[in-house]
Amino acid sequence: MAAPKPSTPPTQSAPRTFLARLPFPERTYVVNALRTETVGGVLLLLAAIAALVWANTPVSGSYESVRDFHIGPAALGLDLSVQHWAADGLLAVFFFVAGIELKRELVAGELRDPKAAALPVIAALCGMIAPALVYALVNLAGDGSLAGWAVPTATDIAFALAVLAVIGTSLPSALRAFLLTLAVVDDLFAILIIAVFFTGDLNFAALGGAVAGLAVFWVLLRTGVRGWYVYVPLALVVWGLMYNSGVHATIAGVAMGLMLRCTRREGEEHSPGEHIEHLVRPLSAGLAVPLFALFSAGVSVSGGALADVFTSPETLGVVLGLVVGKAVGIFGGTWLAARFTRASLNEDLTWADLFAVATLAGIGFTVSLLIGELAFTGDAALTDEIKAAVLMGSLIAAVLAAILLKLRVRRYRALLAEEERDDDMDGIPDVYEEHDPAYHLRMAEIHEKKAAEHRRLARAAAAAAADPGVDPGVDPGVDPAADPGAGPGVGPKVAPSAADEAEDTEVAGAARTDGDRPA
Repeated sequence: MAAPKPSTPPTQSAPRTFLARLPFPERTYVVNALRTETVGGVLLLLAAIAALVWANTPVSGSYESVRDFHIGPAALGLDLSVQHWAADGLLAVFFFVAGIELKRELVAGELRDPKAAALPVIAALCGMIAPALVYALVNLAGDGSLAGWAVPTATDIAFALAVLAVIGTSLPSALRAFLLTLAVVDDLFAILIIAVFFTGDLNFAALGGAVAGLAVFWVLLRTGVRGWYVYVPLALVVWGLMYNSGVHATIAGVAMGLMLRCTRREGEEHSPGEHIEHLVRPLSAGLAVPLFALFSAGVSVSGGALADVFTSPETLGVVLGLVVGKAVGIFGGTWLAARFTRASLNEDLTWADLFAVATLAGIGFTVSLLIGELAFTGDAALTDEIKAAVLMGSLIAAVLAAILLKLRVRRYRALLAEEERDDDMDGIPDVYEEHDPAYHLRMAEIHEKKAAEHRRLARAAAAAAADPGVDPGVDPGVDPAADPGAGPGVGPKVAPSAADEAEDTEVAGAARTDGDRPA
């Protein structure tokens, strides 16, 4: 009778690592995307500063004249001010890119795996709920208006990256990807908030036309029709109909972005969504968003206006929501989610790093300014106060985040340098090739060449020490006249001797005193 097979213990899934190193393709995408956003963020920062200077100088009247100048075909319901065109028109480009980002994250990025997406999604949700609660509590206690509860819920990834660029902090790719994923989910819920809570009286005829236009857009994409001359006019028609429907026009941009295919097929280097995003992102980050900031951030920053920011419940709620609500919500939500899902933090990082990034997410600018305009339409004075509060809250969050990140800047630079190290110079960082035999063979060849060169230099140095007349850069075993190439700094190309190999073996087998860490 055969002996019974021993029972095997049930397998347990290994705990998930939070903020782990990104796969190489995802890291490449994140780095390229954030590089463009960083440049756009610097332009955004400059535009905001220009708006504040323009609106607080003796020529402030010209700022108001340009901002309120109306242009556009009135017969189509598009006789809008310059500020209105920036908020509804140019930001549609921004939300188009946000739609593509969201689609890509859902089908090919960090959000495609529900388990992996749980932590950043929970963090983003808590990072929106907590600021709204802070705003509501402040205004309930101070008898203020609850209409601006959504203002402090948004994170401006471009402005956050501009702050990182200004303070010179190089975050590891895992932290940058976490910040980008937060912003993508943040944008999604901001879109939903705008669509649900800031939709006016609906014009069902225009809305039906916009939906029909989106259906045509989708059919053209699925049938493989190409050409900007087809899609750009159709996109403008859809945008105009969406604007006249009473739904915020930026929703049209999001819808079209979500329709693009963001998965690669055989033979494709980039998916259509990635290709179009690559083309449109510079337009969004370098033109659309900075122009929106130029015509939206121009508010009075006199001493009285700044004092009102901290005394009025509406503005104080915005400031505390951005500075306190964002940091506490993102950090607290992530910590709780990691604790209950048994996710372990990347050993190279600490929870203090996450708190610093959560504080950085308190920079709410573009979408916060937009929601502020929508929340207090008809009250120009309060709208300007809310904008000042957004600027002040974002500034405080930026300063606090800069201080926290600077405390760990050396660690971040070391981690980033390790991520980018490419000793075999094949275009792929070494950390992604640790399990590739070909990589180790390439590195062995590189080290063998270096070892042979150092042996030659050692023999030359020893000969120079024994005979001061000998050039220390020339191998004593080579006649320069017979071998013209063996001048100073050049040695013969000879195979290592048996003694050299024995010495290498002895050195390789010796005990290390540096904790066995690589040099």
